[in-house]
Amino acid sequence: MWHRTDLISTLLVAVLAFATRFIGLTAPTSSGTPIFDEKHYVPQAWDIAKAGTELNPGYGLVVHPPFAKEIISWGEQLFGYTPMGWRVMAALFGVGTVLMIMSLARRLSGSWQVATFAGIIAVFDGVLLVTAKFGMLDIFLTFFVVVAAWALVRDHQQVHNRLHEAWANGMLGNSPFGPRIGFRWWRFAAGVALGLALSVKWSGLYYMAFFGLATVFADLWLRRRYGVKRYVVGTLLRDIPAALASIVALPVALYFWSWRNWFGTETAVYRHAMHDGTVPRESLLHVLPDPLASFFYYHQTVLEFHSSLTTSGGHKHPWDSKPVEWLVAGRPILYYSNTDLQCFDGSTCRQMIYLFGTPIIWWLVIPILLWSLWCVLMRSDRRFVVPLIGFAAGYLPWLAAYDRQMYFFYAAPLIPFVIVALALILGQLAGHGKVVRWLLPSRAPWGTIAVYSYLGAVVAMFVYFSPILYGYTIPDSWYESLMWMENWR
Repeated sequence: MWHRTDLISTLLVAVLAFATRFIGLTAPTSSGTPIFDEKHYVPQAWDIAKAGTELNPGYGLVVHPPFAKEIISWGEQLFGYTPMGWRVMAALFGVGTVLMIMSLARRLSGSWQVATFAGIIAVFDGVLLVTAKFGMLDIFLTFFVVVAAWALVRDHQQVHNRLHEAWANGMLGNSPFGPRIGFRWWRFAAGVALGLALSVKWSGLYYMAFFGLATVFADLWLRRRYGVKRYVVGTLLRDIPAALASIVALPVALYFWSWRNWFGTETAVYRHAMHDGTVPRESLLHVLPDPLASFFYYHQTVLEFHSSLTTSGGHKHPWDSKPVEWLVAGRPILYYSNTDLQCFDGSTCRQMIYLFGTPIIWWLVIPILLWSLWCVLMRSDRRFVVPLIGFAAGYLPWLAAYDRQMYFFYAAPLIPFVIVALALILGQLAGHGKVVRWLLPSRAPWGTIAVYSYLGAVVAMFVYFSPILYGYTIPDSWYESLMWMENWR
């Protein structure tokens, strides 16, 4: 149930999220132009704002689906080709991501306190902050992935309640396969979110696979729990077809929908690849209608581009990082640098912005995952299943492609699930332990003191590292004091 405390805590976290993401939103530019990978996506979004689709392959990396760039273009239509125009939607989706992390934690725990823990940690994580302050793609992918997880949790809880009510009233029926569940709007909503995630980046496929399997096995577990005799066959017959429709067919349909302007525009990238000599005559694509043939050729070139970005193939980057490093935020990535500035006292200053995970959060990733596994396997605490699946979906596939050139921003969709698991752990601590009698103004158990001390430390560490998250002008000596590890440089 939603209570007044939920409303108050959500509003407070929303204000914090809005303030942290919009402060200095327009400041870091390259002489008024986009910085870092904004240089690819912002002009492409401007093409969409003006013509409906990306026009100029001369920009180079037109290698992601168009939906996130379409969202960026909404801001550009409102505020023009300005920093506010190309960043405002990322900032708003960043606020939305924080609130969805809260909602997921609230739905799993049933506790507004745990949801507030998750919201506070999400507000003050450096990765979620920086991804929400630039006109790039990852914050949109992260938002839709968290929405999909939240919707699937709601779906599972709804189906659980339906089956429990039917069982309690003796209405499960006589079929050995169990009852039909009916249309599942929450799973449909999850499919919409997964389709939009896929329309941002192809890595949305990973979440379709993991979340699809998760919802099917959840149905299998429910049918078995409520005494369905042939629960495996019942799941195969009555759950899997609908799951395939919602988690596979619907996202694929939405993916094609995201390309609607490409099909409807004559000047889109590779739109007439079949006629301009781009596609070899011997290609089997010539058997398809021209629009589809050009569409699939476009996708073929994108796949070849991504497949070629291997370390062994000579594609190296100074800020390349591998999945093992993501577990401890071991290799951040530099987004903006302005050095050799003159300080007021005559010393040298600089402005630096990193995609940088707040260490007190990211350095706990491995212990959090291990404790979550322990809770699932040894304590049968199913609340931790969702963050574990969400993390696995965004992490394990990259291990299979370990030779590929990778960057820390690939890890952005991982941290919401770490935060949810961390909030659940803090919820386990709060209210437990021996009461500290000397504590003023009121007594509290050691567990509660530990929780609020940790949250205070998260905020303090965020403030400490804020110069490299916001790009404040600071002396070189101050910058050096922030570089705790050589691998951060």
